[in-house]
Amino acid sequence: MQRIPVGLVGVAGYTGMELCRFLAAHPEMELVRATSRSDSGKSLGQLLPHLAGTALAKLVITQPDTDDLAGACKLVFLAVPHGTAMDMAATLLEKGLKVVDLSADFRLHDPHVYAHWYNLEHRHVGLLQQAVYGLPELYAREIAQADLVANPGCYPTSVLLALAPALRAGLVETEGIVADSKSGASGAGRKAATATLFCEVHDTFRAYSLGTHRHTPEIEQEVGKLVNTPVTVSFNPHLLPIDRGILSTVYTRLRQPTAVAEVREIYQDFYTGCSEVLGPRAGTWVRVQPHGTWPETRFTRGTMFCDLGLLLDTRTNRLVIVSVIDNLCRGASGQALVNANLMLGLDPALGLPVAPLVP
Repeated sequence: MQRIPVGLVGVAGYTGMELCRFLAAHPEMELVRATSRSDSGKSLGQLLPHLAGTALAKLVITQPDTDDLAGACKLVFLAVPHGTAMDMAATLLEKGLKVVDLSADFRLHDPHVYAHWYNLEHRHVGLLQQAVYGLPELYAREIAQADLVANPGCYPTSVLLALAPALRAGLVETEGIVADSKSGASGAGRKAATATLFCEVHDTFRAYSLGTHRHTPEIEQEVGKLVNTPVTVSFNPHLLPIDRGILSTVYTRLRQPTAVAEVREIYQDFYTGCSEVLGPRAGTWVRVQPHGTWPETRFTRGTMFCDLGLLLDTRTNRLVIVSVIDNLCRGASGQALVNANLMLGLDPALGLPVAPLVP
């Protein structure tokens, strides 16, 4: 049986590497084009030795060429920086391909907001309304009909999955939401930078981009859509001395006194309902932890799982949600693969790992 041919632009970064890991074993998709301006001519096995022994190891990396991609592929993943993706996406769409963009170029609906936060005028404003935000628990039906999907950022994925059930149920106030998030160093990408050198990250813990992180408007946009009103969120990122993983602690104010059992039921029912759209396996990707159990990054490593811990703090009248994901899988490449599966009419869970990498 012939598999669906797909392409990957930007194979050398962490998100490209992670996508190759999944596509190497995908039963219905075949990676037929992998591109990199700096590594063209090499085989994938030379660039990514961990792929040795897989069917992808001998695939030769090429220069990014939209005509070549259009002639060979049905869908293309764009794992390139913002500003670069928008032009390539527009061209590929004109040629009749489907596109999953892992950059931020199509996540924000308002071009003025994009220009403000990314210091760049959007060159394809008409596509902003066409793009579907690729969080499958919220938009699976729309993703399945889309030609262009904007893959969510890693931090927003963790925060939105934490907040969605409570906001949809009217359980918490929309004012005063605080998201305190910590990410592993791979979230900064694979490029060489002093701030992410081993000696700069190891054995320390620091905040960064407080009040200015570019994922802030993405979080606020999607939270606002959940409650149909503009919302301001205080988003505060930190860098952990680990390779991969995100832990977000989200603080909200309860609208009225609520029982612990009711809060848990709201969360369980919300994500159980996702299985009706995504299927039974994908519908269990969000795991609400037992009372008094708190999620850890190691228990979601390399998977699509989002583990949620809930604290109903009656003393401060707060609902505190701890949300844990793997930033490279659930926060990037794994989610991109789910979106591609949906766009191609496949089971959304195809090609994704079942259990985390522990230890």
